[in-house]
Amino acid sequence: MKQKIINFLRAALPFIAVLVLWRLSVPFWNPVGILAIIPIFYCSFVRPVPWFTPFAAIFCFLIDYRGDTLVFWTTAYCLFYAINGFQSYIDLTRIDKNALNVFMIFFGLSIFILLMVNPTVENIMHSAWLFAWTSTLYIPITAIIKRVCDDR
Repeated sequence: MKQKIINFLRAALPFIAVLVLWRLSVPFWNPVGILAIIPIFYCSFVRPVPWFTPFAAIFCFLIDYRGDTLVFWTTAYCLFYAINGFQSYIDLTRIDKNALNVFMIFFGLSIFILLMVNPTVENIMHSAWLFAWTSTLYIPITAIIKRVCDDR
């Protein structure tokens, strides 16, 4: 019985991580729950989890809803998912550092596009902070998911 509970929690951790990070939104540290993008990216592309894609798309939509960005994050996620599905040159599951560089490209490009909608000094500083903060938290969050979900 104990092993069944542990296996359930291992399987549910990516879903729980997204839900918790989205729910714990704080204006400066986690605006609109944007840190939920980390497990969404990691569990969709680097360590694919079964049935995670529709869940991730829904939570990208919820991030959009909270941030009043229409369907920007949902579109960015779906576009990256399509690009990743059609290409066969780069295997994200085998890239070192849990594909931090690829995440930084995905997130940085998305933040840059949002910045170009209203390029003020305040938005530039906020975007730089958000990019640095999210990129810094990518390694610990993905390491926790990787360690807990490891099927040893």
